[in-house]
Amino acid sequence: MSDTLTPTRTPPRPAIEVDVVMRREPVQGPMARWQPWRWVLADVMLHSSPAETALLAPVESHEPEAVEPIDPAQAIEGASHWLFPRQRVTLYRDDAEGYYLNLNSPHPCFWVFWRTDEERLLDGEPMAVPQIVTLSYHEAGRWLDAQERVDQVPAPEEVVDWLRGFVDATYQPEPKKRKRPESFRPLTDRFGQPVRVSTDKIRGGGHPGA
Repeated sequence: MSDTLTPTRTPPRPAIEVDVVMRREPVQGPMARWQPWRWVLADVMLHSSPAETALLAPVESHEPEAVEPIDPAQAIEGASHWLFPRQRVTLYRDDAEGYYLNLNSPHPCFWVFWRTDEERLLDGEPMAVPQIVTLSYHEAGRWLDAQERVDQVPAPEEVVDWLRGFVDATYQPEPKKRKRPESFRPLTDRFGQPVRVSTDKIRGGGHPGA
């Protein structure tokens, strides 16, 4: 009988796929003289659940397609909406605190980091193309610190519940350090040097060791 062990497969990281909708809308007012259009994040919609995503191979190309806005309130005269399908959102254990901070914000959300792409043109101008979608407060902060374009939209309740389950299973808050009582603080002189306290009894009004 062979003693060779069958290698175990590492379980895939939790992930979902979402469709990102970007909107190109006309700029209003004096700024329109220099910039006739602007891009904004319109929506992030769930494409596949965690169980469905585990069966799908990631895609590298997310060809945009023109769509109508789902919410009539987003219908702006002269604007167009472009859907970028199957953006993968993966959860990582070492970023559990970032997800925890998102969950404990007033409105848990998706953050989308996007750039304009000179190779994808619309009416001769670069299109806005999503690069990464995340649920991590920390990751979004790093993009903002790098002066990247980052927009956010509220996450649906089913995504929030999924994220909460991951955080509950992986996040361990840092234990609070117990404050040392004042009586245990070392004594120092006015120069910051340690002070030695003698416990010898004073006899006959003299000094210890006299």
